[in-house]
Amino acid sequence: MEIKVVTEDILGINTPAIIIGLYEDSKELDSVAKILDEAMGGAISQLRNGQEIKGSSGEFTLIHTLGRIPAQRILVSGLGRKNNFDLNTVRALMGNASRYLRAKGILSFCTTAYGIESGILKPVGCGQAIAEGAILGTYQFHNYRTNKENQGNTEEITIVSRESDLSGSLEIGVRQGEMIANGVALSRDMSNTPANDLTPSKMAEIATTVAREGNLDITILDRSNMEKLGMGALLGVARGSHQPPKLIALEYKGDPDRPKHVLGLIGKGVTFDTGGISLKPALNMENMKGDMTGGSSVIGAMKAISALKPKINVTGVVPTTENMPGGDAQRPGDIVRAMNNKTIEVINTDAEGRLILSDAMVYAVRKLGVSHMVDIATLTGAIIVSLGSVRIGVFGNNQEWIDQVVRTGNDGGERMWSFPMDDDYGEQLKSTFADMMNVGGKEAGSITAAKFLSEFTEGVPWVHLDIAGSYRMSVDKGWHVKGSSGGPVRTLINLALADSF
Repeated sequence: MEIKVVTEDILGINTPAIIIGLYEDSKELDSVAKILDEAMGGAISQLRNGQEIKGSSGEFTLIHTLGRIPAQRILVSGLGRKNNFDLNTVRALMGNASRYLRAKGILSFCTTAYGIESGILKPVGCGQAIAEGAILGTYQFHNYRTNKENQGNTEEITIVSRESDLSGSLEIGVRQGEMIANGVALSRDMSNTPANDLTPSKMAEIATTVAREGNLDITILDRSNMEKLGMGALLGVARGSHQPPKLIALEYKGDPDRPKHVLGLIGKGVTFDTGGISLKPALNMENMKGDMTGGSSVIGAMKAISALKPKINVTGVVPTTENMPGGDAQRPGDIVRAMNNKTIEVINTDAEGRLILSDAMVYAVRKLGVSHMVDIATLTGAIIVSLGSVRIGVFGNNQEWIDQVVRTGNDGGERMWSFPMDDDYGEQLKSTFADMMNVGGKEAGSITAAKFLSEFTEGVPWVHLDIAGSYRMSVDKGWHVKGSSGGPVRTLINLALADSF
């Protein structure tokens, strides 16, 4: 897909379609809509006045121009209420509109730059939102289909600006949006790939390619390295699989003058999760190929960060393994020792994500020097009960850092909700035989999982994102498509770009 910005008269553009937007609660047409309406003999305003066009969010009305202007069609898109209009509106509109036109075989079209003339949005942000929405909204994963020739892809989008002094800023935003969307798409590709192809070793290969293309430092630990470091929690999970475990570390050194100021991104990379000896039910187990989405989010974010080149140090760590019920698999009741020397009684082998993250978090602080940390994991079914697929669960040990992550996520449309972390919840993890258990019973399962992880933060500000409910989409909506959501890659990238910790 090519996205370009031009400064031209909208009436002179020869294109299969032009997308314009109308607010739900405003009868006034903006300047571009007025120009097109007059050229069309009042067709848009007549449909508006007759309530055939309401302007509600997600509404589309396709008007054929019948030769009155060079553009063949006008797609009138509902923007919803004006006081709710923001960059997420633009992002969602472009995703929905691009799919709508693609379904009609329209693979090249123009769009206006929303909210700029009114001053609601800035050009860079608008350009970025248009690019992200269009690219991510038309994302397709057809790697395993034998008949691909009938799957159309959007080829060209032209953003028409009436003011030449805004074109440069729009162009900057578009290029940023493309880099960010490419990182999200990589995460989606990995998460959608079946586990017979996406093994821990394959994740390491992909990370190596990202490192080479982005000039990142990379370290890959194998089983023997982990044994020397005392990563008994990670290795315990890996025992049941024939696939060798890996720990991947990617380092972007954008601010060498501040070597102790390092954002750490830690992603769970379980490439398939059967539950181990505590075997999961068969229903929907195929979705457990996506149990490595925390890890793919980190790799996708690091790809985009290396392209955007912010002045900050960012380290991504991905512990990756399968969780299988093999002959040597760990059993309920086994006790393992993590890298920080704490012993863990394994009560449920299906609570494996927190085990591999515990060693990765300690490694990130002790060996890689991260100063602030975010871990991302499809960790608990309990978060789905609490939040469904709408929001990401947020937990942490530093309120200022929690607030920063939540604000960044919500601003970018990756909605989040913060949970309590009272010490009382930690009581549920007490073990008779070890320092702690890996589960705390049925009550407050997401919180007790986070309390477990809090024992491995090494004292640095830390936030845990539980994405078990939000990592997959069941329908196409906005910039999301069915399958892997690619979240929260954009939040991780925006945290790096903001560098406000």
